[in-house]
Amino acid sequence: MAAYVIARITVTNWDQYQKYIAATPAVIEQFAGKFIARGGETVTLEGPEETRRLVLLEFPSMEQAKAFYNSQDYQDVIKLREGAATASLVAIDGV
Repeated sequence: MAAYVIARITVTNWDQYQKYIAATPAVIEQFAGKFIARGGETVTLEGPEETRRLVLLEFPSMEQAKAFYNSQDYQDVIKLREGAATASLVAIDGV
């Protein structure tokens, strides 16, 4: 069953954050993941206005999503985000 990772990101330094953006696709692909949505226009339909950058990733399984996040390669990429953004990532099983 597919699993999805939802990322909500507050970017504080776009120049530095661009390095993180450039490095993530290769690591995601290592775990058979793919971008479903990556930034772009958002519209808040209900609740407080969402102002963070939103990213949606799909992986073949929850195990792959967790393996991606816990991999040394991704942990190294996270360091590129330090001082440039704060993030909240949540993994959820698909249906």
